[in-house]
Amino acid sequence: MTFTTTIRGFALAIAALPLVAIASPAIAKPTIEVAFVLDTTGSMGGLIEGAKRKIWSIATAIADGSADADIRMGLVTYRDIGDDYVTKTYDLTTDIQDLYANLLAVKARGGGDWPESVNEALDVAINKLQWTPGSEARRIVFLVGDAPPHMDYAQDTKYPTTLAVAKQKDIVVNAVLAGNARDTERVWRDIAQNGNGRFIPIPQDGGQVVVIETPFDDEIIILQNEINGTVIPYGPRAMQKRTEEKARQLSEVAAAAPAAASDMASYLNKRSAASSEAITGGGDLVSDISSGRRKLDTVKDDELPETLRKLPPAQRSAMLDEKLKTRAALNAKLAGLVAKRDAFVIEQRAKAPPKQSSFDRVVEETLKKQIAR
Repeated sequence: MTFTTTIRGFALAIAALPLVAIASPAIAKPTIEVAFVLDTTGSMGGLIEGAKRKIWSIATAIADGSADADIRMGLVTYRDIGDDYVTKTYDLTTDIQDLYANLLAVKARGGGDWPESVNEALDVAINKLQWTPGSEARRIVFLVGDAPPHMDYAQDTKYPTTLAVAKQKDIVVNAVLAGNARDTERVWRDIAQNGNGRFIPIPQDGGQVVVIETPFDDEIIILQNEINGTVIPYGPRAMQKRTEEKARQLSEVAAAAPAAASDMASYLNKRSAASSEAITGGGDLVSDISSGRRKLDTVKDDELPETLRKLPPAQRSAMLDEKLKTRAALNAKLAGLVAKRDAFVIEQRAKAPPKQSSFDRVVEETLKKQIAR
């Protein structure tokens, strides 16, 4: 079984899982929500592959400025009528590992004529994704494509109408143009202006996505794997299986893309103080007990893994305490390595000669500015 097949199966299994109710924290955290509306027709293949390599770097850029925020990311992919789908939706979620798994399954195909179903995709992003209301939330969309919308589809809500709704919801819409098509540029500039966002031109293939490997990556991956060893899956058996698979995901990513695995570990570490998570998306008893989302005596025996279920209550508490102490010590050590890695990446970027804009860098720079607004 290949890495991509494993991750794809893992992503599909998530949709069938029941939700586990957990207590809401007493103090509301700031919310940052970012959705990508991505053209997945054949001409976008290079950019899509680059996005797969850098999604954790983009997520980390959000965490760098807002480590305690409730970070949610989503994805709307689109093609056109006559292709095997028009739009696919992956709703806003704190489960970035799930989003990553879904992104890995995206392939660039189809798109025979020039215009695409941009209008429908934007409508889905603004009106169908579950955005958090309230003035304290940051809501940001990146439309990414190379072809203009079909304005001849009578059934579509046209983008000016959708952007008026986005303005009411305080959703910023950026337009990232892959390539230099003049007809697309005119529309993308209009979308950015009326979406209170940025018009961002990049090369057709997404630009040179620079993957910087550092001397700290191997040890970072080793430490994060040790942290993943402190995860205790709980809940329904299907959820426990999902949690076990997520704890293994880092090793699978590292085998295919070590720098991406190091980015993933950096994100998890920067989020650990606020979320107590070793994985994203819940299902880890150690994290939920540490954060106060659950209490051990409220978890039913049949929701516990066999290793805990067979122990008396006092020993269950002792095992959890040991896992918590181990995780805290490992995260403290990992934080030092992540700081060194960050400094190394900044130094290498500064040394590199100026290049054309790349998808990951322009997204990271835009996010930092728009989150801070």
